[in-house]
Amino acid sequence: MLNAHNVSISFGGTELFSGITFKLISGNRVGLIGKNGAGKSTLLKIVARELDCDSGTMAFEKNTTIGFLKQDIEFTYGKTILEEAYSAFVEIKEVEKQLAEINNQLAERTDYESESYHTILHDLDDLTHRYELLGGYNYQGETEKILQGLGFKRADFEKLTETFSGGWRMRIELAKLLLQKNDILLLDEPTNHLDIESIIWLENFLKGYAGAVVLVSHDKMFLDNVTNRTIEISLGKIYDYNKPYTQFLELRKDIKEKQLQAQKNQEKEIKQTEQLIEKFRYKASKAAFAQSLIKKLEKVERIEVDGDDNATLSMRFPVSIQPGKIIIEASDLAKNYGSNQVLENVDLLIERNSKIAFVGQNGQGKSTLAKMIVGEIDFNGDLKLGHNVQIGYFAQNQSEYLDGEKTVLQIMEDASTDANRTKVRDMLGSFLFSGEDVDKKVKVLSGGERNRLALCKMLLNPFNVLVMDEPTNHLDIASKNVLKQALKNFDGTLILVSHDRDFLQGLSNKVYEFKNKVIREYLGDIDYYLEQHNLEDFREVEKRTIEKEVVISTGKDAYLENKQKEKELKQLKNKLSKVEKQIAQLEREVLNLDAEIFENSEEVTSNPDFFKNYQSKKELLDDLMDEWGALQEEIETCS
Repeated sequence: MLNAHNVSISFGGTELFSGITFKLISGNRVGLIGKNGAGKSTLLKIVARELDCDSGTMAFEKNTTIGFLKQDIEFTYGKTILEEAYSAFVEIKEVEKQLAEINNQLAERTDYESESYHTILHDLDDLTHRYELLGGYNYQGETEKILQGLGFKRADFEKLTETFSGGWRMRIELAKLLLQKNDILLLDEPTNHLDIESIIWLENFLKGYAGAVVLVSHDKMFLDNVTNRTIEISLGKIYDYNKPYTQFLELRKDIKEKQLQAQKNQEKEIKQTEQLIEKFRYKASKAAFAQSLIKKLEKVERIEVDGDDNATLSMRFPVSIQPGKIIIEASDLAKNYGSNQVLENVDLLIERNSKIAFVGQNGQGKSTLAKMIVGEIDFNGDLKLGHNVQIGYFAQNQSEYLDGEKTVLQIMEDASTDANRTKVRDMLGSFLFSGEDVDKKVKVLSGGERNRLALCKMLLNPFNVLVMDEPTNHLDIASKNVLKQALKNFDGTLILVSHDRDFLQGLSNKVYEFKNKVIREYLGDIDYYLEQHNLEDFREVEKRTIEKEVVISTGKDAYLENKQKEKELKQLKNKLSKVEKQIAQLEREVLNLDAEIFENSEEVTSNPDFFKNYQSKKELLDDLMDEWGALQEEIETCS
């Protein structure tokens, strides 16, 4: 499928990676890992043929198709979600257009015996057969299935794409790529804009993907659940092992330990040989022996130990001044976006030094409450900040507020004050921006580098309350670990929105669960919260936040309620089964009519009601497919 040999690339005279070689074959699900700026996104662009390498070769099999989900995408406007998703089927849509033109001609013409009419019928048969081979009768249902798997509701399908946030539009782009079924699928941090249920769905989808998948992700659980191979870019080289992420780390560590031991033994042998040479080289009787040892030593291939990129950022969140005991006091908070009520009747009391995690599915109000606390959006109800409260806020899209035309240094200097302007370069150095890095424009930085810069900029202003909304997006695994340690050492009040269980562990002493417009408080850490739900991991908790809330009753009432639910569910499943049988029968009838058009064109053309009947069956089939989808949705709700 792909054979990359001796590939090298550099930017501005600085070598990014050199002489890297690897192959991709069907069934490979590769986790591409490395520090921010190591060259992961650059390598994806080279594989996608969007960027030429400086040297080396990229050999693809003939007709290899590639799908590429980038971190930053330009979106089109004026289309509904379904229309945009259907644009993935370029050839099917073209055949549909041709079929519509032919059907229009057939409806208008009356020269049934003419040669040109028969030619049109022949073209219709060819196109219909081609349409079937391309999956024309299935693509709409497949599209709806994938959109729903990525978190869209059926009610969203006819809405314009521009009415959705960038994260949701990114999901539409991901849906299009999954529908295209390319030979090679390149995904650059696909989980950044997904909630937990959508991540689980994507994991299952990618596990069965027929082609090759190469994905950049800093989600350890996602990498372990999806990948069967890991390629690490480090210090300009790659390390390639047929293991998922965690097993790769263990294997890499084991290999390095063996390399170190082998290198140590070799150095010992070399030292002994050098001592013998030194001892005998000046003795006439042993001179020949000494020369043979010298030649032997020259031929020795020195064992090299794989290098590690040990550069880590340095981060500390100092508390500005001591605030009062009460940090935030709120009552009867409510927020709606048009007809969508997100939060309702929320009361809140946050005390000094609380460490709080906001959890729950996307759209339940976590980011909304964070924005309400920092005063970024309007809302209903009362919210008061306590005495001397100074808030530092890291928004989910914080890096997007950075001016792409400015350099790293200019961003920091513009935000600095007279008191800390002289410390700007030192601060940048602690966030791994040193030397010429500070003169880079923001627009050329990777997503992780922009996030690091946004974090660094935030530290220019003092605070004692820290509100962070998905701060780990785009950060590499090493940087996430450093951020986590800095948050552990923070002596102020912390409010943290995150879907990452590994990151949340040890950071909170309270958990606020957002569900059905209200907030429920758990007095304990994230592990306690998980224990209360008797679940194995945080992903299952997130998945359950969208399930229908069950009213707990007792005795006879509970028995009758359960029996009624079972009865309703059974009725729905029976309806679904009948609809599925009708769909199967109609699909067979439509195919038979297609065959009849081809085989008995004279009889067909002499019957003016034939095409009317043909069209009515296709319309009925579309209606049944809609009914099937609605019944599926009812069953999911009732289950």
